[in-house]
Amino acid sequence: MTDVYRRAASILVIKPVEDSYHILLLHKPRKKDAWQLPQGGVEGEENVTQAALRELNEEASLKDCNVLGVSPRFYQYDFPDSYRRFRPDNVKGQHISFVFALAPMDAAVTVDEKEVDSYVWIDVAQLGQYLKRDEYLNLVKGLYEEALKALNAKH
Repeated sequence: MTDVYRRAASILVIKPVEDSYHILLLHKPRKKDAWQLPQGGVEGEENVTQAALRELNEEASLKDCNVLGVSPRFYQYDFPDSYRRFRPDNVKGQHISFVFALAPMDAAVTVDEKEVDSYVWIDVAQLGQYLKRDEYLNLVKGLYEEALKALNAKH
């Protein structure tokens, strides 16, 4: 059996704060790479946008977001060997596609305290305090710029 990458979807959510926009990050209860954008596997016949919105609802209880677009960017990585030993399948990592969306100013996030134990809305300048992997940090900064361009194109 050939090793494959799991299809996954992630969503960069921004919300208006005074004269800029803040980004939603979720915290997973683990030691490394705990802060991230909402994300999860693409299920069945879902497209990337449907999967991203479902994951956003499951992980943060957000439903009323306006999808701004889908990025041509993706993030692909291999699972560590220590993790793969516990997987009964031939999935060697994830291939994550990205969607961006605008949340209402009064968006209320609720996390389940298990899969996700915390969240923050932060300014793009604060990303480096939360995202420690340079490749992922730069990706999220680029997605933020794409989201702003898409937002400006709609207004």
